[in-house]
Amino acid sequence: MRRILLKLSGEALAGDRHTGFDEETVRGVAAQVKELVDDGYQIGIVTGGGNFWRGRSSESIDRTKADQIGMLATVMNCIYVSEIFRSLGMKTAILTPFECGSFTKLFSKDRANKYFEKGMVVFFAGGTGHPYFSTDTGVVLRAVEVEADAILLAKSVDGVYDADPAKVPDAKKYDEISIDEVIARNLQVVDMTASILARDNKMPMRVFGLNQPGSIVRSVKGSFSGTKITV
Repeated sequence: MRRILLKLSGEALAGDRHTGFDEETVRGVAAQVKELVDDGYQIGIVTGGGNFWRGRSSESIDRTKADQIGMLATVMNCIYVSEIFRSLGMKTAILTPFECGSFTKLFSKDRANKYFEKGMVVFFAGGTGHPYFSTDTGVVLRAVEVEADAILLAKSVDGVYDADPAKVPDAKKYDEISIDEVIARNLQVVDMTASILARDNKMPMRVFGLNQPGSIVRSVKGSFSGTKITV
């Protein structure tokens, strides 16, 4: 793997706070990403927005508007995380599928490739830019567009299970599973749209727990203990 897209959930950025940012958590992520960048890996990052807004849980406003709020939440997350990365000596850029004034640059494959070649960490904010699509779909779409080698999914659980391990104590964890089986079993590693997009474009994924020490680095090199999703 040379070019990797890392998906961070919004909730993971909040740590134990459940909302907003936990700087210690984000600095831990940044330190691991810096190790990979220093080793020559090209890293793109997509964040969720759940530490500020979960539009699907709101029944009071129009779905399109709710999703737009969620897109802006991911922009805020990327600006914050990008600045923490910069404080550790990395160069960063934030790309969005819509204009955000001088806060970000408009996404294009050529622009992303230029930043990658300069050794910058590229943040893809704003999801797909359209309602009814999740950041799961956003990360697979961007990975396919920029021809990434794999997607890393940093989650609150340490891999893919055949049932929710929080509800089923003896749930089975998969060391490796195909994307076809993920879809057939409706395991919801990512949403169905994202799963089908990954399958059709042969985009492998690795799922692991963010709260495990060194888990991002180990998902790329070393002893990986999460779940590999093959295509």
